[in-house]
Amino acid sequence: MRAIVGVAVCMLWALFAGAAGAQQRAPAQVNELPERDLLNAGTVTVITAPIGGPMSIMGSDMASVLDDGDKLRVLPILGKGSVQNLIDILRLKNIDMGFVTSDALEFAKTEYNIPDIPKRVRYITRLFHNDIHIVARQEIRSLQDLQGKRIFAERSIGLPAARIIFRRMGIQADIDSQTDPDGGLQKLLGGERDAWIASVSKGAPVIKNIKNEAGKFHLLEIPYAKPLQDIYLPSSFTSEEYPNLVAKDTKVYALAVPTVLMVYNWPPESERYRRVARFVDALFGKIGQLQQPPRHPKWKDTGISINVAGLERFKPAQDWLDKTQPGTTQQGPTAATAEEFRSFLVQKNGGENVSQQDTAKAYNDFLRWRAGQK
Repeated sequence: MRAIVGVAVCMLWALFAGAAGAQQRAPAQVNELPERDLLNAGTVTVITAPIGGPMSIMGSDMASVLDDGDKLRVLPILGKGSVQNLIDILRLKNIDMGFVTSDALEFAKTEYNIPDIPKRVRYITRLFHNDIHIVARQEIRSLQDLQGKRIFAERSIGLPAARIIFRRMGIQADIDSQTDPDGGLQKLLGGERDAWIASVSKGAPVIKNIKNEAGKFHLLEIPYAKPLQDIYLPSSFTSEEYPNLVAKDTKVYALAVPTVLMVYNWPPESERYRRVARFVDALFGKIGQLQQPPRHPKWKDTGISINVAGLERFKPAQDWLDKTQPGTTQQGPTAATAEEFRSFLVQKNGGENVSQQDTAKAYNDFLRWRAGQK
């Protein structure tokens, strides 16, 4: 009996001792919520594109590389393509900037009757090129052959280029658009359409994977005609890039359109302006890091000092360039590229003798074109 009582006493003592020890131990650490104003002051949003393309991946790259705790946080948002991105920049309250192809501005101007877009937006940097692909039935041999034909151009990736190119080249076609790019391509492959147009990065899987064993389809040449030169740049596709759509050892000439990082023209005294300015410092300061693996290879095409014709650069971006790379935007062609530049002038302007102002603009175009050929 004594033994039983002794065991009970020991157990009670252990329980009391444990309770006392628990009271003496420090309570578990509880993290506090970040302060609301501080959290908002360091966060910027960038609207990209549907998942799978370079825009969405590059947005994710920015979120990872530029993250600086409370000082800077980048929130990428999946968008619906360049035109909708531009509209979202103009209209949505929570969008600071976005990925936009330069032809989206003219498309929005004509389709939505917005005449003053260049005054309402600014660009931060030119990022990379999209190439204009026209996959057509084999019997269609030239752009003019699309007169009166049935064309599919999905709204988010093909409609702006289709509208602008056809209108400026005087081609009347039946242009259909919807939100599913694969569905539109299937209409071409199934014989319901005569051509399919897409403004995407070269080597896009949706085009590269077209099964064309019978040779019914090909990539159609798009001339670098004078009416298109203020928006588009010359590009080309090779049989190595598209063995399914380009004949062996040949080249198909086409067009490319610059993709820029665009921002609303915030007033300089506004908090939104200051947030994006901090983002610019981080982006330009770490552009070399973004251009290294494992980041998207399209970052290597980004030229932060290249001007974009028809648009004004966001002032903090221009100030950063003036401070760290004085004179960069005014450089002429190097000896290594002088001959290429002369050839480009002849192709674009019909000769080498142009004014100094036109030469400066043409050289920026040349840099954009040359970067897309590498």
